[in-house]
Amino acid sequence: MVAPGAPASGRRLPLVVISHGTGGWYGEHYDTALALAHAGFVVASLSHTGDTYDDQSRAAKIWGRPEMLRRLVDCMLAGWSEHGRIDASRVGVFGFSAGGFTALAAIGGAPDLSLVQPHCLTHKSAFECGVISRSGAGDPPGGLPPRSFFTGDARIKAAVIVAPALGFSFGRQGLRNVRVPVQLWRAESDHILPNPDYAQAVRDALPQPAEYHVVANADHFDFLAPCSAQLEKFAPDICVERPGFDRAAFHQQFDAEVVRFFERTLG
Repeated sequence: MVAPGAPASGRRLPLVVISHGTGGWYGEHYDTALALAHAGFVVASLSHTGDTYDDQSRAAKIWGRPEMLRRLVDCMLAGWSEHGRIDASRVGVFGFSAGGFTALAAIGGAPDLSLVQPHCLTHKSAFECGVISRSGAGDPPGGLPPRSFFTGDARIKAAVIVAPALGFSFGRQGLRNVRVPVQLWRAESDHILPNPDYAQAVRDALPQPAEYHVVANADHFDFLAPCSAQLEKFAPDICVERPGFDRAAFHQQFDAEVVRFFERTLG
């Protein structure tokens, strides 16, 4: 929609791949993607099969997402018509909500998914428990994937993790192999993934301190791009802002901080 088919410009460009949240799509962080592109990054995003706004048939099978992200990196480094412009040693990931889980797995995080069921027994209204309940999904044949299922992607050298889903499922054991720089974000008034079981749990378990941001008065969906009038009619729940919070103004700061982090860590 910006310039379809336009040629890329430059050489040895850094790459950032984006993973969206549950029920989202590849364009939900378009303003952040544009800010990175203006700063000289190649940016690529995908819609996770079975976990989009129009198809949530696989939303509960979150363990399938990291492989989709790996294939996006494969595509950009080898399949994209201008892949020769990318510096394969400078790849970063941005992930929001379920995409934050995906990004953590991509940088070496290994969740213990057996912790989700006990969590749901004591937190019946938790968002992830509702996703599982609505999907009607029980444990897959052979059980849930063990920690060893998650192998990470060594090509990814930095990560922006935003309001990560299932943060409590990693723990120190699950994040001990994370060695890349991490910028971690939490909304102070997140009603979808409330403190301390998600971003804070990740912060506490990372082997190296993350660059940590808590956004005052923000809610979960404030990390999505500011809503257009059309989107506000189509999906009002993700467009509501808390009294006194200005999503558009926040995103000017948010996008600048994301760009600054990737400039520092990827060059």
